[in-house]
Amino acid sequence: MREIEASEVTRAVADLFKRANYGLGEDVIDALKKARQMKESPAGREVIDTILKNAETAASERIPLCQDCGSAVVFLEIGQDVAIVKGDLYDAVNEGVRRAYTEGYLRKSTVDRPFSDRRNTGDNTPAVIHTDIVPGDKVKIAILPKGAGAENMTRLGMLLPAAGKRGVTDFVVKAVDEAWSNPCPPIIVGVGIGGTAEKAMLMAKHSLLRKVGEPSPDKETAQLEIEILKKVNQLGIGPAGYGGRVTALAVHAESFPAHIGALPVAVNIQCHSARHREITL
Repeated sequence: MREIEASEVTRAVADLFKRANYGLGEDVIDALKKARQMKESPAGREVIDTILKNAETAASERIPLCQDCGSAVVFLEIGQDVAIVKGDLYDAVNEGVRRAYTEGYLRKSTVDRPFSDRRNTGDNTPAVIHTDIVPGDKVKIAILPKGAGAENMTRLGMLLPAAGKRGVTDFVVKAVDEAWSNPCPPIIVGVGIGGTAEKAMLMAKHSLLRKVGEPSPDKETAQLEIEILKKVNQLGIGPAGYGGRVTALAVHAESFPAHIGALPVAVNIQCHSARHREITL
């Protein structure tokens, strides 16, 4: 049994959230540069140029990419042959979030009692933590600072099975169309298909951890991603809603077996500030 001290988890989480908020990944930068080369409206090109300049400035000056530093979403893959010692795992994650948002001068956006007094917790905790137990003796930590503008555009549809692939495609495209410029396009569209309602929602968010434009390993799902992306970009929303063919940089979909009487579909949108980082301990 391999042992990992809780303090190591805390250090990793703190570092990941700082780095994610200060700099876009190369996959996002490359996707934006590729989008810039497309025949786009002058206003759309200017928006992409501004996004790229903002990313450059944030990285060089170590300041947040966006004023909304997001809810702290954490995905943990814990090897079944690992023991977290000298502390509680979830406490360690939350301490990492606390340090990152305090030491990194990141905006604290989490409020307690969301249905009443909405008092800010003061350190962006507690984190939203999703945990999977996997084979092996490693711990993989993936973090996703999720801004409210994009998160508020989340949609869940419990479709009839007869809706099929066309129904899934139409639901996703409609969700993007209704969101329009609210999630700060160009966006990445996360899609979860199948399972149950909560499983579909989780898959849609988890898919946003994938490198931008990296296709699903499942051939049929990868083809569906291509088809949805094409229709999304035909909406004409464009960067910041100024029109054009670059509404989305990518569509990432995950699927799971479902009940014979159900076809759950979830959409979770990520803004152009597609911040995520991961590490394996």
